[in-house]
Amino acid sequence: MKMDGRLLMAWPSPKAADLGFVGEVARVDPTILRPLIDNNHIPVAMSVAADEFGQPYNINADTVAGELTAALGAEKLILLTDVAGILEDRDDPKSLVKEIDINGVKKMMEEGKVGGGMIPRVNCCMRSLAQGVTTASIINGRVPHSLLLEIMTDEGAGTMITG
Repeated sequence: MKMDGRLLMAWPSPKAADLGFVGEVARVDPTILRPLIDNNHIPVAMSVAADEFGQPYNINADTVAGELTAALGAEKLILLTDVAGILEDRDDPKSLVKEIDINGVKKMMEEGKVGGGMIPRVNCCMRSLAQGVTTASIINGRVPHSLLLEIMTDEGAGTMITG
């Protein structure tokens, strides 16, 4: 089965036995996106990809976004989500970390300060940075104009992670 022109290829997640058809990105082939982008289209990719045998797998959407960002050679990954960003104290929404480097994020993860749904988001940001993306941001889409604040101001709208 071809899915999205084989933009993404998957393999089963180590947790697939417990979770069902959950996968991870095995490979990204962005050549199908290049003509769309070159012609000023904004492609939308689904977070479902097939393995080499055609078995479809659900993949974490943040992970897909990060892998596509890296494969396209983009400078910036922005994850628009429903949380403020990385918090110094998970229980204090006012403890937002505005900017942090990858080593600081790793330290916070080791200390258990990053947990729950933030783990896959932060992991995909770190993976993107390791593949050449310059900055990765986790921003709060519930804030009016958050995307504009993130890309057009020094204030930002969440947490920016740098390499």
